[in-house]
Amino acid sequence: MNPAPFLTRSGLIAGLIFCASTSAAEVNITSSLESINVNHGGKSVQIIRNQNQNNTVNPAFAKTSRKCPPFCIQPGSLGRGVDTIAELEVIDYLQQISAGDNSILVIDSRTPDWASKGTIPGAVNIPWTKLNPARGADPITIGEILEGSFNAKNLEGLWDFSNAKTLVMFCNGMWCGQSPNNIKNLLNFGYPADKIKWYRGGMQDWEILGLTTTQLSE
Repeated sequence: MNPAPFLTRSGLIAGLIFCASTSAAEVNITSSLESINVNHGGKSVQIIRNQNQNNTVNPAFAKTSRKCPPFCIQPGSLGRGVDTIAELEVIDYLQQISAGDNSILVIDSRTPDWASKGTIPGAVNIPWTKLNPARGADPITIGEILEGSFNAKNLEGLWDFSNAKTLVMFCNGMWCGQSPNNIKNLLNFGYPADKIKWYRGGMQDWEILGLTTTQLSE
């Protein structure tokens, strides 16, 4: 774990203290955007970059090398029609959700042991194993996720994705296969590629940029 979580893990408390004592942050998200507030588990969470300019990355994301497989470098594109996006696009989707747009869902595809270490505020956790038949996911559970979480409709055994949500999916970063696995399974189920967005940088890049993380909502 991070040896100084109040300064370096998520930047949340440091950022809030800084903003409370000055009129503007020195480390903004963009030149015109200081922070945003999102709903996470029924609570408002501010996403802001860490204001400590001597901050270093969370040690959990400081490794340069992990055994491959399974931790292999992912491609830049996962399939035709699936957009690969970065932090500003993720933040824009989070802003849309906070403004009341229920047609978007930001998904942390990691297993709970990873996700419990900190996630992007506003995201929900749907582990890649829950959509993977090869890992024991049964059709009933998959169907419940497609209908209950993604707003797809089961019409006598055929799936209707016309009103399905836009899914913004991420995991640990460019070396992580968990969100790619979720995306590939969804494509196999017939989920429209243009309704799937992949944040390839994931938690690795989110942490490197000092953006706020939070705990999974109950």
